[in-house]
Amino acid sequence: MAKKKKYYVVWDGNETGVFDSWTDCQLQIKGYPGARYKSFKTKEEAEEAYLNETGYVEKKAATAKPTLSSLNEKIRAQIIMESISVDAACSGNPGVMEYRGVHTADASEIFRLGPFQYGTNNLGEFLALVHGLALLKKQGSDVPIYSDSRTAMAWVRNKRIKTTIKRTPANKKMFELVDRAILWLHDNTYTTKIIKWDTDNWGEIPADFGRK
Repeated sequence: MAKKKKYYVVWDGNETGVFDSWTDCQLQIKGYPGARYKSFKTKEEAEEAYLNETGYVEKKAATAKPTLSSLNEKIRAQIIMESISVDAACSGNPGVMEYRGVHTADASEIFRLGPFQYGTNNLGEFLALVHGLALLKKQGSDVPIYSDSRTAMAWVRNKRIKTTIKRTPANKKMFELVDRAILWLHDNTYTTKIIKWDTDNWGEIPADFGRK
């Protein structure tokens, strides 16, 4: 008997979305700490689970993370304080999304955009990164940017996004910014270093909206 086809959802991985083969799914989760993924029997179930972030059960309880202010001097020395940290928040997935960038040292806000309707965290994290890159290039600054989203970092690196979110009149403004961000990446070069924020050891990124 032929093996029934499965569909795979990756909520957190190198790239996120619905994949129709285990091989493609493995490419997204291999080497990605804390990857979240699951198989489904039908494409419809997989797409619904991806959009609503349902069907995944944590295998272990989350442990409390440190905060930036609680870190000892040795660990704090690992962080480049003269930098920008970016993050996004989304009420629902998809839902109302906003993003911002702050000074890492004191969390003072540098930019903030939104709310945007029918968005996702991944799209917000991507927009925040490109916003930060464009701002730093305009200012002629060489400070790095911290992000806690490997997905957004991959989208910036590849100069393209991978999302199942459909374009609607409600999210037209957000996708206009996404299109502009992609165009900027293709039309510009930059020397800014994008660094992965080590949430497990450093606590929440300073740009976090504190809504978890």
